[in-house]
Amino acid sequence: MKAVLRFLLILVATTSAVVASRAEDLTRIDVALGDVSLNKVAFLVAADNGIYAKYDLHIHQFITKNAASRISRSGINVPQSFIGTDEEDERAPISIGGGSPLIVSMTTDARSTDRVIIATTDSTARFHIIASKALSSVDDLKGKRLGYSSYGSVSHLMALAFLRQKGWSADDDISLMGEGMAYSALKQGEVDAFIGSEIYYTMADKNGAKDLVNLTDYNIPLAGSGINVERKWLAANRDTAMRFVKATIEAYALMKSDENVVRTALAKWYGIHDTKQQDDMYAQVVASPEKPYPAVDGIKLVKSLFNHRELRRYEAEHFYDASFVTELDKSGFIDALYNK
Repeated sequence: MKAVLRFLLILVATTSAVVASRAEDLTRIDVALGDVSLNKVAFLVAADNGIYAKYDLHIHQFITKNAASRISRSGINVPQSFIGTDEEDERAPISIGGGSPLIVSMTTDARSTDRVIIATTDSTARFHIIASKALSSVDDLKGKRLGYSSYGSVSHLMALAFLRQKGWSADDDISLMGEGMAYSALKQGEVDAFIGSEIYYTMADKNGAKDLVNLTDYNIPLAGSGINVERKWLAANRDTAMRFVKATIEAYALMKSDENVVRTALAKWYGIHDTKQQDDMYAQVVASPEKPYPAVDGIKLVKSLFNHRELRRYEAEHFYDASFVTELDKSGFIDALYNK
């Protein structure tokens, strides 16, 4: 956990240092990182390897208050100086986070920023269910309490999709517990299991828990982590947004072609030196899409599972803009990155 904290400490400093010498020539953008997870490594790689600067970008990245608060319940404390304020979060034109919480927030919270998904880097469910060691199989979850982070979150979406596939009801068969995605909740007996990303399930043994279910096996389409852009800002800054998408795709291409970039990042910022653990995490990088089109099937699943009135007012197309990835795909930009 100390190593993960070290990763957070260096997050902003690394991004700034790479471009400091020519910051006056670069386009500055605030970027809000919506959670603490493996899918943020690409953005560190973009900074650490000069990819942002290559596209004339000066990126200021920060952890959101909600993300910092949530991860603290599993023993990782983000220094206050690296946590964005509510004001920074609101004005950041780009956020990196799940499509599901974005869509639900936009249709349930009058204060939510109107954003559009322009790329999805996580379109297949790779969350796991982490459980008390008293549970032996997936069917042992029936009649138990399953934790997720917050209403509308990707972990909540996974819980609902999982129940649908099992034919279980949240009214009769299992209790879904908000703010239950934490080892503290598991240890204190507030939940019997919870849904978590790799930052959680790779710590299961250390926390006396069991990695019970790999939700990848359920083939759930996912409106997961990606690039979400404030709609009004996007209308006036399409070129800047395009450069950011290019940098993101190039960072993923670099990670896929050179696994040492990922292994170095995992060792340096997460303190993960165990080869098997690195292998498991690198497999997720390899599984990320080369062409990160907005996850339309995942967006449609959000509409199906939540289905509240305000969400029904909009077609799926309202929430995404595939033109950026489409242009880069048709131009050969993406293929060129993978065929060097």
